[in-house]
Amino acid sequence: ADVAYLRSVLPSTTEDAFFDYLATLDASEVTVSAVPEGSVVFARVPFLQVKGPLLVVQLLETTLLCLVNYASLVATNAARFRLLAGPDVKLMEMGLRRAQGPDGALSASKYSYIGGFDYTSNVLAGKLYGIPVCGTIAHSFIMSFTSLEEVQPRELPPLAGGEPVDLPALAELWLGRNFQGLLDTYCVRRSGLPNFCAVALALHQLGYRAIGVRLDSGDLAKQSKEVRRILRACGDRFQVPWFETIPIAVSNDISEQSLEEFSREGSEIDMIGIGTNLVTCPLQPSLGCVYKLVEVNGSPCLKLTEDEEKMTIPGTKTVYRLYDAAGCPFMDLMALDKEPSPSAGQELAVRVLGQLGEATKVVPTTVEPLHRTYFRDGQVCEPLPSLPEVRSHVQVSLSLLSPAHRRLHEPQPYPVAVTERLHRLLAELRQASH
Repeated sequence: ADVAYLRSVLPSTTEDAFFDYLATLDASEVTVSAVPEGSVVFARVPFLQVKGPLLVVQLLETTLLCLVNYASLVATNAARFRLLAGPDVKLMEMGLRRAQGPDGALSASKYSYIGGFDYTSNVLAGKLYGIPVCGTIAHSFIMSFTSLEEVQPRELPPLAGGEPVDLPALAELWLGRNFQGLLDTYCVRRSGLPNFCAVALALHQLGYRAIGVRLDSGDLAKQSKEVRRILRACGDRFQVPWFETIPIAVSNDISEQSLEEFSREGSEIDMIGIGTNLVTCPLQPSLGCVYKLVEVNGSPCLKLTEDEEKMTIPGTKTVYRLYDAAGCPFMDLMALDKEPSPSAGQELAVRVLGQLGEATKVVPTTVEPLHRTYFRDGQVCEPLPSLPEVRSHVQVSLSLLSPAHRRLHEPQPYPVAVTERLHRLLAELRQASH
């Protein structure tokens, strides 16, 4: 069917032999090596290497770039939010309504989880990928009730057993004495919080425990502190110790700047729901990964450009990550695949990209080859990690970076270098092209 479709759209002069050839194509001669999923990668470092018949690997270009660009972008964006939020605050992805269609939404949920989020509000993503799901109730649901008489069913049996109790009436009794609830549909102080406390205390009386509240407008950091103060006071007044620890969730167009403000001002926020600024990546809406030819029939090749940043590095390469004595990576090194591997404790003369006019000498404490071969002879040849394993690897990879490289504002540039031999090959090819 695919070949038949191509026949219908290609010029009528296209030879039959071409379509016969397309019908025989497969990936049996393709080899794919890659940096393990969830690893930190830096600009200019090839995180995917594809070898095989030229036409086949060229046909794979668009598919592979589609698979890695948005996935890497969202995972990176999620990792930035996690770094800003810190390890203790729970993060919930809730971008389904703003995502780039249903496929983009599922990808956003999956790769936000990989990047460090704890939950998704996308139930289908939870079903397909095993991501923990979490959500809250809508303003419209609360607004749909105009009186307590509309609440059905009214009765709730005590958790320990016994006769059902009229819950709204019990809540009214608690309200007169002075579940995830949405507090700001009308007014947090005058309506949402008093009503929540009354219902939560009534539920407590029946053996149930409210799971939290959500704020969705206004000064979220300030409100969270006010809500916590009242929850503590309520818990003390009515001898309900767990009341002061009721989780407080916030949402409302949360951005990186929002998280910085929460940290600067201090807050009592336990969970943050992020949607638009997570799944649409407004700070960088696309990732410019490219797929470049570096060798044909054993001969290295080079794409020349006036912009050195866009110049390809020729030849089939092995990439190493070099670590210092503190266990932090300090440089990624590209070498031709026929070169001997660098050794820990051995002095290396390298050329840092962007500083090719002079050699730099480094002595790594540890040397790690970055690529593994995942696909060979038409089949996957390396066990693929589970989603939780990839997610864990992301945090380990980030934790290994030095603070200077990991910081989000004005990070210290991470050097990527080539060996002297690869540098000579690059110079020879540039000279030959003139």
